[in-house]
Amino acid sequence: MTSAPAIIEADAVCMKVRQATLLDNVSVQLRGGETVAIVGPNGAGKSTLLRLLSGDLRSTSGAVRLKGRDLTSYASRELANHRVMLSQHVNVSFPFTVEEIVAMGAGDRPRNAAASLVDAAIAELDLAPFRHRELPTLSGGEQQRAHFARVLVQLACGEADHGPGVLLLDEPTSSLDLRHQINLVETAKRRARSGTAVVAVLHDLNLAVRFADRIIVLRKGMVAADGNPTETITDKMISEVFEVETSIGSEGGQPYVLLQRMQ
Repeated sequence: MTSAPAIIEADAVCMKVRQATLLDNVSVQLRGGETVAIVGPNGAGKSTLLRLLSGDLRSTSGAVRLKGRDLTSYASRELANHRVMLSQHVNVSFPFTVEEIVAMGAGDRPRNAAASLVDAAIAELDLAPFRHRELPTLSGGEQQRAHFARVLVQLACGEADHGPGVLLLDEPTSSLDLRHQINLVETAKRRARSGTAVVAVLHDLNLAVRFADRIIVLRKGMVAADGNPTETITDKMISEVFEVETSIGSEGGQPYVLLQRMQ
């Protein structure tokens, strides 16, 4: 695990909505150059934690700090220069083309100043054949890739001015075929190698192992495990957290999960 200082951290955050506790005293630190997967069953608090880290939600108690500052002290435009987030569902009904959507990541920068970033993101996400297609005419997976390309442009613009930031991904592979799932996680890992802190909510444990230096397991709003894939992806953890029986294998020093049966 990298020894770089934390770029973003949650300190004893709790999130309650009426009588429901969505997160209960969760503390995590996320460092530059680190790829972190957040996993857990439905309702464990994964997306809630990501939205707290992004600033979309404010915790009931505890604090979130970005680059040493309380997250709530950032104005919206300033925050967008330091952290970017790909949400689970992004709906666009207007007939913007893929190129126009991706260029939105550059904000108010002149179009010609961001053109190379837009071109690079479109190429990296295998979107060149759809560049001039209107977004609503594309499949769900193609639209997801276009939004990821937009987020990459936003990240690049922010990091050019302010140094390494945070890339937050909420179930980014849910609409993608296998090839593009792998492409997306490999693209995210390349950003981490440049110093970005990359955090993704993932359901596929084998994909999480491929992606992450570190895996945080949530259960009922609390951290059930936090460590490298070998430490966290165990038969015992999966049995206790997901209530299924598995067989854990190993390939190249990394675990992989074979489902056996439900408990």
